[in-house]
Amino acid sequence: MWRDPGTSADSFYEVRPDCTDVPITKFRIKAGKTLSVRKWQAAFTPEGYLDIGRVLGRIQRGGIHPLIRSEVWEFLLGCFDPKSTFDEREQIRHQRRAQYAALKEVCRQMFPIIGSGRYITAPVITEDGDPTNDPIVLLEANLDEGPDSLTQENGISRSSVCVKEVDKKIIQWKLTLHQIGLDVVRTDRTLVFYEKKENLSKLWDILSIYAWFDTDVGYCQGMSDLCSPMIILLEDEADAFWCFERLMRKMRGNFRCTERSVGVETQLTNLATITQVIDPKLHQHLETLGGGDYLFAVRMLMVLFRREFSFGDSLYLWEMMWALEYDPDLFAIYEEPHSVAERPEGSKVKPKSISQCGKFERENMKNGAKNSDAPLPISVFLVASVLKDRSARLLTEARGLDDVVKILTDITGSLDAKKACNEAIKLHKKYLKKAKKA
Repeated sequence: MWRDPGTSADSFYEVRPDCTDVPITKFRIKAGKTLSVRKWQAAFTPEGYLDIGRVLGRIQRGGIHPLIRSEVWEFLLGCFDPKSTFDEREQIRHQRRAQYAALKEVCRQMFPIIGSGRYITAPVITEDGDPTNDPIVLLEANLDEGPDSLTQENGISRSSVCVKEVDKKIIQWKLTLHQIGLDVVRTDRTLVFYEKKENLSKLWDILSIYAWFDTDVGYCQGMSDLCSPMIILLEDEADAFWCFERLMRKMRGNFRCTERSVGVETQLTNLATITQVIDPKLHQHLETLGGGDYLFAVRMLMVLFRREFSFGDSLYLWEMMWALEYDPDLFAIYEEPHSVAERPEGSKVKPKSISQCGKFERENMKNGAKNSDAPLPISVFLVASVLKDRSARLLTEARGLDDVVKILTDITGSLDAKKACNEAIKLHKKYLKKAKKA
């Protein structure tokens, strides 16, 4: 019997005609498996309460239809509480848009290119706070026509851009603006969406504003890869910002750096531990090659496989991951002054319903994970599953770290997102079982 293989998702994320070597998206919209518009709408009560458990399984099996992806992601990332009504969510959205507008205005006052439809790719300030007066900056800001030229559209003057700064916080922020611009122009350039300068500018604005909003992390390379899908999926800039901000709450530990360590090192250590448990022979081989620190896996963890998958498949992978590790306490954790891990000793935690949790989270609960514990993210098990899948090649062909990197680079475009998630779940179960016996 002939079966409909499903509709490709590539038509929703158009690739430039001249980019002929881009991996084709394997994700297919399949009736009965992919979360459809109808099934999504049917999961809400008339008041707007969402039965999140009802949709998690379908997302895990077949992803989300692109037409509703942005709406579903806001729930998966904890922007909205499933136990809220339509009216309550509308009120929250209105408040957040106002908050973003205020944030953007603060940044615009410090550097008027914010919100102007332009972006900067050259340094605007020195570490001492002096303006660089870089001709590229002046050109990008349309201020190269004279000493006091004023752009007609928004009143940006040379004197308002080239300002001497003494505040260390502002200096630090301004030092990142050109790096954000350099990364923005390299992000997802195979997509037709970024042929429009206003979309590049929107990405630059959000990342620049986030760097001011979260000064503890600021901006690091890789964040543009995480933010780009939000810009494409969510039409309103403020909504895209808050979706990105929620994703960064999950990811910011990877980007947080101190004088002694880089945040992602914790996950690399966890990856080494997992590999040692599930494939000790491979772990030993990698250590012999000098790769026991697993630095070759940094990119996969930092940008969640954006480089290993096509654009459409990376979105499919992300939503399956978030559905698998979904925690119904997510919204409450984000909105409360203390996270679960930071709650004062003796404070009560309402038990969560296992039916409202993702499959990965349920396994953590069944294996005795406590509220004070920080369970390993599914992304670490995804990388472990890729290493295990390439174990034979790594053991026989890798004679140095360059070989390890080459073998892992060769996976680009060949991975199957659903298979990778399923393998990650199996490894997670295996690891928890072995770790419990240890």
